Order: sequence, then structure tokens, then C-alpha cells
Amino acid sequence: MTITDNARMRGVAARARGLILHPHAEWEVIDREAPTVRGLYTNYVMILAAIGPVCGLIGSLVFGLVSLSHGMHTSVIGLIVSAIIQYALSLGAVYVMGLIIEGAAPYFGGTKDRMQAMKVAAYFPTAAWLAGVFLLVPALGALEILGLYSLFILWLGLPRLMRVPEDKAMIYTLTVIAAALVLTIVVRIMAGAAGTSLL
Repeated sequence: MTITDNARMRGVAARARGLILHPHAEWEVIDREAPTVRGLYTNYVMILAAIGPVCGLIGSLVFGLVSLSHGMHTSVIGLIVSAIIQYALSLGAVYVMGLIIEGAAPYFGGTKDRMQAMKVAAYFPTAAWLAGVFLLVPALGALEILGLYSLFILWLGLPRLMRVPEDKAMIYTLTVIAAALVLTIVVRIMAGAAGTSLL
């Protein structure tokens, strides 16, 4: 790992820690930043979004999970393909969420700002991504529910970055949460279907 890689990882860790421990203050910092979409992906999203798929793959390979839908072990190739597809779809879902956040903002009195929307989409799933580490031990997989803290992070940052008035912030946030939950379900179903098709 190069010095640049080390610095980037420290930056990722500091941002994730800030969003988990001090989300109000971290959103204030994020609000003032001017990254690029590429920078958000390469310096944050691509790193954290890999936690769940990689840990799930390792946990499945080590503990030999049984596929509930088929009552047999999934193939190694199926597990790997499923993890890759889940990762790729997660990256795509971040971008789609950014577009949804941007497109919906004016309907709730907010500002249509692509970069602000992409910042929200890139950073709010932090807790959910970090909770993916529990997939290393399948018996702890239920602790992934701690990732719901991401919804609180979204609740705090979304109205601020998108300049939505306080009286419309709740309904706007609930709309975005609903979209995020639907996208999460779609990603998991598609990744699981791809993996089980390779039994």
C-alpha cells in the first residue's frame, strides 16, 4: 500500500467515523466540500460498498452456508458472481439515489443540485456498509440491522444539503428513505438470483 493509499484510507476512516459519531458536524463539513462524482466514488463509495459483498463472500466460503431456496450448498462460482453483482449494483444504486434525491428536491421546496444530491447518496449509507462486516460470521448476520442507523444519518443530512424547508423536510426524507429501501431490496434480490442460477 502506497503513502497515497494510506492517506486515502485514513480519510475514509475519518469520514465514516464522523458520520457515525458526529453526524451533525460531519454534514456541515460535507456541505462545504466540492468533490466530483468520480472523487466520491473512488475515495469513498467504492471502498465502503465492498465491505458487505466481500465479508458475505468470505463468511459463505468459510462457513459453507446452505442456500435456503435450494437446500444445498451454493457453488463457489455462484457465491463469487453474486458478490460481484451485489457490489456493482450497489455502486449503481448510489448514483440512482443521487438522481432521485436531486429530482425530488424541487417538489419539496429544495434546490435541484446534482453534486449536493450525490454527496448525500454517497455518504448516508455509511452505517449500512460498515454493518456488512457482520456477514463474516453468518450467525452474526442479523446484526446487519444496525445499518439502519444510515436512515438517521440521511435524516440529518438530506434536508440540509438539499436546502429543503423545515416544514417539508420530513416528507422529503421519508420519500427518499422509501426509494432507498426499494433499491436495497432490488439489489439483494438480483444479486441472490444471479448467484443461485449458477448452482
